[in-house]
Amino acid sequence: MRALTYHGSKDVRVETVPDPIIQDSDDVILRVTATAICGSDLHLYRGKIPTMKDGDILGHEFMGVVEDTGPSVTNVKKGDRVIIPFVIACGHCFFCEKNLYAACETTNPDRGGALNKKSAKPPAALFGYSHMYGGVPGGQAELVRVPKGNVGPFKVPGSLADEQVLFLTDILPTGYQAILNADVKPGSSVAIFGAGPVGLMAAACARMLGAEQIFMIDHHQYRLDFANQVYGTISINFDDIDDPAELILQHTQNRGVDASIDAVGFEAKGSAIETTLTTLKLETSSGEVLRQCIAATRRGGVISVPGVYSGFIHGFLLGDAFDKGITFKMGQTHVQTYLPELLNFIEEDKLRPADIITHRMRLEDAPQGYEIFNNKEQDCRKVVLTPS
Repeated sequence: MRALTYHGSKDVRVETVPDPIIQDSDDVILRVTATAICGSDLHLYRGKIPTMKDGDILGHEFMGVVEDTGPSVTNVKKGDRVIIPFVIACGHCFFCEKNLYAACETTNPDRGGALNKKSAKPPAALFGYSHMYGGVPGGQAELVRVPKGNVGPFKVPGSLADEQVLFLTDILPTGYQAILNADVKPGSSVAIFGAGPVGLMAAACARMLGAEQIFMIDHHQYRLDFANQVYGTISINFDDIDDPAELILQHTQNRGVDASIDAVGFEAKGSAIETTLTTLKLETSSGEVLRQCIAATRRGGVISVPGVYSGFIHGFLLGDAFDKGITFKMGQTHVQTYLPELLNFIEEDKLRPADIITHRMRLEDAPQGYEIFNNKEQDCRKVVLTPS
């Protein structure tokens, strides 16, 4: 089969690799009909995530048709059309029984990303996301082996096109969980830092749930313009406004918003000092967005963090967060928890995740898609790839 493989920083290639086979009795083999490049794939593309190996197959947003199943699979059958959550969960461990699928303690044989984990078990394995998270081949391929076939694959109706449901695999539930974690409700005010795919999905979900004010902070004007036009957000371009949090305070009676969303993560654009510290490995993540979130959020408010973080940062300003009584909620997305209700929202036309797609390409052209998306060329918001 053909698949997109990793070979180092900004070096991805579509190559012929062996077809996947059933290894465990509850495996599914999926023929991919659509896959996407996620913002968090760019961390891998830039060489920022350790434990990647040459030849690793990338991609964790994908869907398709069941090609084969192991003898223990009862939830789906050959020919079923399904989306695949990026989180691989067993469905029966301590955390899965609490619907905390991203915390599944049985699927990841690797150590995870925690620096001070001690004897704690790692979180769930993820498709196509390094050998910290299982080293499981990803979905930017013609075929994929899907472990835990009774828990992951989620059937979708044939009346909906692939593009309408593809983002149920990651960015839509990630944006939705971020908004639920932020306790957004009718009349809420929220600041979303980062107008990438997750930030846009968060804006869509916040608007659907009745948020009154949605500030969107980014430095790519075309992304801000799209969010304003489609979701009615208030744009703040931090290339023009040095201190977005101060402007947000001025627009909220000097109190701040009810909640802030950090949809950027550890590669946030920081100061020259912060850039130097990360270059010297004296910190592993930029704290710029978190500091802005703390400053922009009202006392007693919430900061929700769907953006990926790794390791340690300086200048976290924990004292400021304590002074304000701010609640933090963060972590990987418990995708399986939200799929039925999100599918219902799509069927009722309350959410249109496909609106953010700008580029449709063949899988064979994936390296070009990564370059365009990474460099923010051609007003790129989201790339969808189709295998031959």
